[in-house]
Amino acid sequence: MKGLILAAGYGTRLYPLTLDRPKPLVKVGGRTILERILRKFEKMDTCDAVYIVTNDKFYDMITSWGRDRSFSVKLDIVNDLTTSNEDRLGAIGDISLVLQKKDPKEDLLIVAGDNLFEFDIADFISFAREKNRLSVALFDVKNRKLAQRYGIVSIDSSCRINDFQEKPSSPKSTLASTGIYYLPKEKLNMLEEYTKTGLAQDAPGNFVKWASENDDVFGYVFNEGWYDIGDKKSLEKADIEYRKMELDS
Repeated sequence: MKGLILAAGYGTRLYPLTLDRPKPLVKVGGRTILERILRKFEKMDTCDAVYIVTNDKFYDMITSWGRDRSFSVKLDIVNDLTTSNEDRLGAIGDISLVLQKKDPKEDLLIVAGDNLFEFDIADFISFAREKNRLSVALFDVKNRKLAQRYGIVSIDSSCRINDFQEKPSSPKSTLASTGIYYLPKEKLNMLEEYTKTGLAQDAPGNFVKWASENDDVFGYVFNEGWYDIGDKKSLEKADIEYRKMELDS
């Protein structure tokens, strides 16, 4: 299995903090988001390498950062050659780029570079492998008003996704689609199929919605900690929570 971390955004909602560094290199609780995610990958015996896709503006910085640290998984940093928020490829475009350039031919665990999570990733992998379909980690925000801020998923009794709403005014559930996806090697071609539709290439939720309308897609529900570092408020909250966790451990 290969890992893929999406780190090519420009973090505009965190300016000026992200003017001179990518969001994944922002520190939360004294450690960068990127390091925290990579430590999760290290816990999986089946993962031997992680692709980190970034942009041309921060490629040298992330490359230098990775070279100065030791991880048990091999890091392969991919430059998507964009230079600004205006010409970015979007998350789906970046995933497609990595598939084209690296042609992994293996199962792929994809994690957005601004996501922090505390569930056991091995449980998610086991769930996804049993289903052998695109699987998405879902966090129950347990509040309909809060659900209006996310891509919201409904699932049936077998955990199959049967509805997807992007930031709905009237959410049908409180299950938020996180930036954590498992794509088995047999389904990697779905990304190529999606890119040919002409649909939006930015938020991965667009791909999840399309995939669930054309194939079986499954949702893995967890209730442990999840932090979507989208703006300064969410960053401050995560920083407080992780500092507390460090003190308690």
